[in-house]
Amino acid sequence: MNKKTIGIIAIVITVAILVVLGVIFLLPKNSQTNGNIEGNLEDIMSKLYEGIPENELPSSLTTFPMTENVEYYLGTSDIDFAEAVVSEPMMSSIAHSIVLVRLNDGANTEETMQKIKENVNPRKWICVGVEDENVRVLNRGNVILLIMTDNNTDIIENNFKNL
Repeated sequence: MNKKTIGIIAIVITVAILVVLGVIFLLPKNSQTNGNIEGNLEDIMSKLYEGIPENELPSSLTTFPMTENVEYYLGTSDIDFAEAVVSEPMMSSIAHSIVLVRLNDGANTEETMQKIKENVNPRKWICVGVEDENVRVLNRGNVILLIMTDNNTDIIENNFKNL
C-alpha cells in the first residue's frame, strides 16, 4: 500500500468513529435509569393508569400518601425516601397495589430496588395474591415504581417508562 491509500483509510476510519460517537450521543437515553421525574407523585400516579378502561380497574381505587405501614406496602421499612404514594382498592378482593417512592438525594436506588424485590409480599391480601411475573420494580432516576397487579401490568409499566 502506498501513503495515499493509507491516508484515505485513516480518514475513513476517523470519520466512521466520529459518526458512531455522534449516534451514541444523539440516541435517547434509557429512561429507566436516567433523569428524575419531576412533579407531584399523585399526578404521576394518575398518568400510570392512562389508557386503561375504568371497568378494568378495581372499584374504589384510591391514591393516598404513604406515611405509615411502609413495610406492608414495600416489604421493608429500611428505605431512605422523601415521599411516597400508594394506589390500592379501599375494600376489594382484588390484589392490586401500585406504589411510587421518591428517594432522598443520595439514596442508593439500586440497593433500594433490590430490598423491595427481595422483601415485598405479593400475597399480602387475604385470600388473593399476584403472580410473581406481575410484581415489577422499576425506576426513573430517584423515583421507584412497584407494580403488584395481575391486570394491565404492562400498560402501567409502559406508561411509567414513557413519562
